[in-house]
Amino acid sequence: MQHRRHFLKTSASALLGAAASGLVTSTAAAQQKVEILNVSYDPTRELYVDFNKAFASHWKGQTGQEVAIKQSHGGSGKQARSIIDGLDADVATLGLAGDTDALATHGGWVKADWQKRLPHNSSPYTSTIVLVVRKGNPRGIKDWDDLVKPGVAVITPNPKTSGGARWNYLAAWEFARRRYGGDARAKEFVARLYGNVVVLDTGARGSTSSFAQRGQGDVLIAWENEAYLLGKEFGAKFDVVAPSLSILAEPAVAVVDKNVDRKGTRAVAEAYLRYLYSEEGQDLIGRNFYRPAASPRAQAKYAGQFPRLNLFTVDQAFGGWARADRDHFADGASFDQIYTRK
Repeated sequence: MQHRRHFLKTSASALLGAAASGLVTSTAAAQQKVEILNVSYDPTRELYVDFNKAFASHWKGQTGQEVAIKQSHGGSGKQARSIIDGLDADVATLGLAGDTDALATHGGWVKADWQKRLPHNSSPYTSTIVLVVRKGNPRGIKDWDDLVKPGVAVITPNPKTSGGARWNYLAAWEFARRRYGGDARAKEFVARLYGNVVVLDTGARGSTSSFAQRGQGDVLIAWENEAYLLGKEFGAKFDVVAPSLSILAEPAVAVVDKNVDRKGTRAVAEAYLRYLYSEEGQDLIGRNFYRPAASPRAQAKYAGQFPRLNLFTVDQAFGGWARADRDHFADGASFDQIYTRK
């Protein structure tokens, strides 16, 4: 039972001791222990616990240097603002590229070309949005349509603070736009959906806690990896429902240039992110229920644990994150118009 409670801990950070680091230029440097901070979004806790251990071992084997990796987790938008406000992150592994873009535009914490530095637009893994219901699906939830029925209690985070919540919101919007025709009808649909939301937590893990631990709601709109971790940790208490349409979520990773150059940690921080694309990194990604983006071997190995979904991208449906943010999540945009009327 203790390990199940660990899954839903909401602490902001967890320190992992490890061994590794790299590309040092002297024996003395190799002997010094280095520390980096990975500022990430809510549901990546378990992934980075595993990955940090693997990277530490790899890096010490390569260089002889030990590295301690700290983790900080929270809603993706909130985490981005924390870095902008001075949180000493070496790497940012946030829930959406728009939050990393904010690090470039608000203080130059990352370089504007950050997304071109690593393969697959600096997204070593992808995910999507699914629906989680209680065992046996007592409310008969099959698709987005069912979330707006009277009396259905929905759990989803706040898109003003959570990257996952923005993926949720846009997935529901595009479903309604295609089903009912046009943005006006989509807005009406999403307003009805948020009218059924009973808890609006600041991050995805908080919403998972509300649903799984506190027993609130009939359906949780969730990251795919979060949904399957629930099954792993809690057994057969929940079912996962794959909607007819969902969104291709591409969490992005970046070195926080301003911090690593000041701290002298660029070499280890860059190697840390590159290792996500290694065979070991990609295998750990699949093991933690993310979809590997770079390794055909890992993709084949873990294909069976994921449903086949009809997915669209933010670029296809909303013209990219800058436009989506302006139209839907900026102050006074569609979410504020919908939710303040509740």
